[in-house]
Amino acid sequence: MVAMIEHKSLDRADERREFPRGHLEICTIGGAVFGRAHFGPGWRWSESVGPIVGTTSCEVLHNGYIESGHLHVRMDDGTEVDLEPGEFFVCEPGHDAWVVGDQACVAFDFSPDIAGYAKA
Repeated sequence: MVAMIEHKSLDRADERREFPRGHLEICTIGGAVFGRAHFGPGWRWSESVGPIVGTTSCEVLHNGYIESGHLHVRMDDGTEVDLEPGEFFVCEPGHDAWVVGDQACVAFDFSPDIAGYAKA
């Protein structure tokens, strides 16, 4: 049996999606999808991505990790949480999120749903 290994870099992503105050880089490898999101100061899902996808809440499941910055998430049921650097998270569909403060947030997402993020 011959061993196989694949590798890619998000610095040379397969796709880059732009939206107001941010962008998403996506790589697909071995059937898995990985994303790195850059959310600048003032970014808010309902203002920056919601108009692109046409929903009032983010309907994407996120399995992620916050590398830098500070993200606040409010679920449709009113539950709220702050996500900070070094934290992993799972966030179900049905939420809004925004950057807190004047530092950009960089988040990695390992959910297959990220393939549809910020697509009309």
